[in-house]
Amino acid sequence: MADTQQADGQAAAGGTATATTAEKRAGKQADRLARQIRAFARTHGGSAEGQLAHIGRGRTRIALVGANGEWGTLVADSLPAARQAAERAGIELRDDFDGELAAKVRTGPYEWSRMAGIQVGGPANPAAS
Repeated sequence: MADTQQADGQAAAGGTATATTAEKRAGKQADRLARQIRAFARTHGGSAEGQLAHIGRGRTRIALVGANGEWGTLVADSLPAARQAAERAGIELRDDFDGELAAKVRTGPYEWSRMAGIQVGGPANPAAS
């Protein structure tokens, strides 16, 4: 019985250490993302709004729209890290990238040229060989 308790105690201690390491990593990532979000906001009109979206494998996209209409995205390894980053950066998070937020986005020639291949009437994709 004593051997079993010791083994269980070690497993529990190992689990706690792993969680602490993961939490530290998420915290560091949230700090880094918060710095990037603040820099984006500073560069694009002094403020920004964001929206979080799951993109697969546990990762979360942070879509940002600056006060001047410029937009960009960042990716966090988890939803909690993305939420922490937004909170630390002091931006407002929207539930959806709805019409109101989308109306603030300003697209320029760069974005239109990147989207041209997927629009109806745009250049065709090269034929597969």
